[in-house]
Amino acid sequence: MRKALRWVLSLVLVIGTMTTVGAATAGAATAAGTSKAAGTAGTVDIKDRILAIPGMSLLQEKPYEGYRYFVLNYTQPVDHRHPSKGTFQQRLTLLHKDTSRPTVFFTSGYNVSTNPSRSEPTRIVDGNQVSLEYRFFTPSRPQPADWSKLTIWQAASDQHRIFTALKKIYAKKWLATGGSKGGMTATYYERFYPRDMDGVVAYVAPNDVVNKEDSAYDRFFERVGTKECRDRLNAVQREALVRRAPLEKRYQEWAEAEGATFATVGSLDKAYEAVVLDFVWAFWQYSAESDCAYIPEATASDQEIYDSIDSVSGFSFYTDQGLEPYTPYYYQAGTELGSPTVKLPHLGTLSRYGYQAPRNFVPRSIPMRFNPLAMPAVDGWVRHHAHQMLFVYGQNDPWGAEPFRLGKGARDSYVYVAPGANHGANVAGLVPDQQAKATARILEWAGVAPAAVQADAAKAKPLAPFDSKLDRQKVQREHALRP
Repeated sequence: MRKALRWVLSLVLVIGTMTTVGAATAGAATAAGTSKAAGTAGTVDIKDRILAIPGMSLLQEKPYEGYRYFVLNYTQPVDHRHPSKGTFQQRLTLLHKDTSRPTVFFTSGYNVSTNPSRSEPTRIVDGNQVSLEYRFFTPSRPQPADWSKLTIWQAASDQHRIFTALKKIYAKKWLATGGSKGGMTATYYERFYPRDMDGVVAYVAPNDVVNKEDSAYDRFFERVGTKECRDRLNAVQREALVRRAPLEKRYQEWAEAEGATFATVGSLDKAYEAVVLDFVWAFWQYSAESDCAYIPEATASDQEIYDSIDSVSGFSFYTDQGLEPYTPYYYQAGTELGSPTVKLPHLGTLSRYGYQAPRNFVPRSIPMRFNPLAMPAVDGWVRHHAHQMLFVYGQNDPWGAEPFRLGKGARDSYVYVAPGANHGANVAGLVPDQQAKATARILEWAGVAPAAVQADAAKAKPLAPFDSKLDRQKVQREHALRP
């Protein structure tokens, strides 16, 4: 069984910077990042212009041919409503191509990768890319941490301040993008600051409007893939609970050997069941239907059943050590974003806890209170006010069971579904006519659509050539039941 079945397809790809180029003629802007400084007769290096922004500091510059790549810190207020009440350092990266090109604002909704990367819209428009770490993900966490300031509005305001600061340098069009929680983040940013971006490309973004109504997920799991595949997955999941005692013994032995603990979730038994209940969801989220061939029969040995569950949903996740990096996500899921609950009739009475609430995955020292108004407000805004927004979902991705939808008030906005795709769905995976139209709209929103594309969307294609290092999708092992 391949460990990759549970791995998230990261939208952060490999790119970087190049060494500083010598002085260019006055007024010239080059791909190496030299650009004309307003009010001077010479030129100012792009790094100097960026570091001249109040609150911006350099952590590292990495070379990559054709680009400049910077890892930066930016001073942000802990509370944007009361800026005088403390600040923190928020990490971001900047892939600089040229100030004459459009800029893509990428968010993962989690930590930022400090390796050079290029998202799909960045390649399409051949532009610059700003990538931001979400507040409260370390090291971008205020100290002491006032968790009440971890809200979608505060995070959108982080983006707004960074955009406002960088727009003075990168004056061309801007697009917001992100995948999964990053797609949600890009959408929330557009909702709160609709005048900042010239377009939004949100990939596989869940939209849990009513947290207690999750029947869409039940319908999804009744229909996804083939009956043969569904039955095989359900049988292994059930068998893992039938054989709970011997398999938990293996889990206990592993935990003792690794020094893993279970204080947050409450017990090894709760952690074990949480991993098992993730199994079917995780499979469809990150694997293809053809991977059912790697799932063992229900008559397989204890070790085979254990290894299958581990390879898909991962026994390390619900330990204290596995949960800690994702505390900010579970806090948000339990206060604003909501979380899915799925009925599992094939398990009968074998499940002791069912799908556990986000409260179980956040230390009890952190208070939580759910706001049921946050997601309906965003959903209503998207339905009635979306402008130049594109949502892309995967047909076989569980998170797409509750997607964003467009109403009569939406303008120049689209929702597309990539056939057979999972949580790694993208524009390139759409059917040809939708792929061309989506690419054409992205180019148009960024202000770089060639005349031929403006006349015929079918001719649309990415402006930057594919680069095996920059555009190679990478995997990052993360929890399945988390967008």
